[in-house]
Amino acid sequence: MNNTYLDLVEQTFEFPQEDFKLKDGYLQYNDLDLKHIIDKYGTPLKLSYLPKIGMQINRAKKMFANAFKKNKYEGQYFYCYCTKSSQFAYVVEEALNNDISLETSYAYDIDIIKNLYARKKITKDIYIICNGFKQKSYTSRIAGLLNSGFKNVIPVLDSTDELKSYVRSVKVPFNLGIRVATEEEPTFPFYTSRLGIRAKDILEFYVDKIEGNEHRFQLKMLHLFLNKGIKDDIYYWSELNKVINLYCQLKKICPELDSINIGGGFPIKHSLGFDYDYQFMINEIVRNIKAACKKAKVPMPNIFTEFGSFTVGESMAHIYSVAAQKVQNDRETWYMIDSSFITTLPDTWGIGEKFLLLPINKWNVEYQRVVLGGITCDSHDYYDSEEHVKEVFLPKVEGDEPLYLGFFHTGAYQDQISGYGGIKHCLIPSPKHVIISYDKNGKLVDWLNAKEQSAQSMLKILGYT
Repeated sequence: MNNTYLDLVEQTFEFPQEDFKLKDGYLQYNDLDLKHIIDKYGTPLKLSYLPKIGMQINRAKKMFANAFKKNKYEGQYFYCYCTKSSQFAYVVEEALNNDISLETSYAYDIDIIKNLYARKKITKDIYIICNGFKQKSYTSRIAGLLNSGFKNVIPVLDSTDELKSYVRSVKVPFNLGIRVATEEEPTFPFYTSRLGIRAKDILEFYVDKIEGNEHRFQLKMLHLFLNKGIKDDIYYWSELNKVINLYCQLKKICPELDSINIGGGFPIKHSLGFDYDYQFMINEIVRNIKAACKKAKVPMPNIFTEFGSFTVGESMAHIYSVAAQKVQNDRETWYMIDSSFITTLPDTWGIGEKFLLLPINKWNVEYQRVVLGGITCDSHDYYDSEEHVKEVFLPKVEGDEPLYLGFFHTGAYQDQISGYGGIKHCLIPSPKHVIISYDKNGKLVDWLNAKEQSAQSMLKILGYT
């Protein structure tokens, strides 16, 4: 019986895969020499591979084009990147290189839009979909964009009261969207999303407050988003069809309405056994929208999507070293990493998220069941199961070289939730951050975007200096 880690992987999954393979005994990630990166920069580190962002965007565009062609769909497709997934300039600018639109969720996003325009990264023709519950600081910034000539800014109403802010402050014709409050999945402790306007109230709201208004605004978009994402189950199709049917009803009295925004929620690979048929789901979404419109005898809408995790999630990895092995009883062996899960991958702690975990080296060493521990003093700073199995198996720690571990596809939300450059639990520093991208000559280059957080920076935040 073969008991090396490589044997385990090959017996469990199809391996190697397009983005993961071995070379000289070391793991390659999108053909990157991870051992070279580790030798150059050390661990712990965050690694951003920016070309993956464009690959994901163009992958989705191609699949929607295929679906439109197959179904003879008459609308247009617009790919939006929701900035809340990762608002860093290097991410947003990389995404913008692929002819996309943007979605915002808070007031300060609008300052990012202004900065991008000032640096000629966008024009005033770009679609900006403004989502979220909006306080005055947000609505006033949206109004400022509209008044300054950003003609394709679409504030998506989260409540009926929100419209009053734009009526008072916007001086030019503008378009509106409405977010439809969806029913939550059965496992939630409440029935209806707190976000959006109830479907049964939207028709009346349109007739009373939008139709025939004197303020030159018109309804252009219906928006939905389901927290569980785009999945092939009764719940998803039921909620999607509710919004499609609402669009068909509204379209008959609102000729300006021409778009449905189906939000985001495409899953990304968190296991070598990941199996999701993106093209099938896109085909079915497009087919359902067309069928409903044909039955109601209304024109097919443009389709907007807001992919966040799908855009940026697979572009990042977190790499650690096993600092020590601890055997605490007859059943549990601990591998202590040189960082913390709570501070670097907070979703593993907060919502039990599972990322794709693979060793960088020692693939030809015998494996064992382990629990991974972070170095904070918190009992919850651990990682003990993978998405495909409720256990973690990794190579044994032997020889002079440390065991290096990679958590892959960690590019969405982790820095925002953990608080980039701020105070972390037990003052564990933010790890160094390495970015890899193409230079002007088409050559891959890497550089240190941020050093490991220093004690001095933390003391300054805490008021000691």
